[in-house]
Amino acid sequence: MLVERGLQAMNVELVSDAYAIAANYLRRSGAIPDTLVTNERLLKIIIKLLQHGELNKIKLANKAIGRFEAQSGTRAVA
Repeated sequence: MLVERGLQAMNVELVSDAYAIAANYLRRSGAIPDTLVTNERLLKIIIKLLQHGELNKIKLANKAIGRFEAQSGTRAVA
């Protein structure tokens, strides 16, 4: 899935970890549905942050959560 989007193989684990952290938080807060389906908008945010040089998975996840919530106009209460 991520390789098809043109990511380098060494970044797949980083994106996967950051996505798992962010998606878990957003699911628990009710911002995204609790399904196994990948949220494309969240994934695109993480990939864009990675392309702009962020290489820390925790920072990637936190920034992605912030941008996702800002775009959605919602803030989690969790």
